[in-house]
Amino acid sequence: MKKAFKTFLHNFIRCGITGWCMEILFTSLDSFRRRDMKLRGNTSVWMFPIYGCAAFLAPLGRLLSKKSVWVRGLTYMSLIFSTEYITGSLLSRRTLCPWDYGRSRWNIKRLIRLDYAPFWFLAGLLFEGLTSPAAKDRTDNGPVLSNSH
Repeated sequence: MKKAFKTFLHNFIRCGITGWCMEILFTSLDSFRRRDMKLRGNTSVWMFPIYGCAAFLAPLGRLLSKKSVWVRGLTYMSLIFSTEYITGSLLSRRTLCPWDYGRSRWNIKRLIRLDYAPFWFLAGLLFEGLTSPAAKDRTDNGPVLSNSH
């Protein structure tokens, strides 16, 4: 049980940091679109635990491992949309929600944007890769160094 918690915590931190980085890169693209070459991206501390929740996808990833990329991606995308909606609703109750999609015609209650579906599809597959046992094996053994020339 202790090892399972350690693995979950490792995945939670890995997903949280990866999510932060993805969000900063994604939001900086708006600067690029506006030709602001400072390329400022932004995020919120609240987003770390929200992205960290992708660690909960690990057991599902094992169950879906034999399914097609489409089934896995659509499943993850749906769960990410659900998580975004629920966490956004909870944060909005205290006016703490760091996002507001009200300007998009594809928004649902200002909390999710349906036009982000392809991004969440890919993000889910990325989080699957980060939380898979193979990902853990790659990081546990340290860097791979070769003696061959």
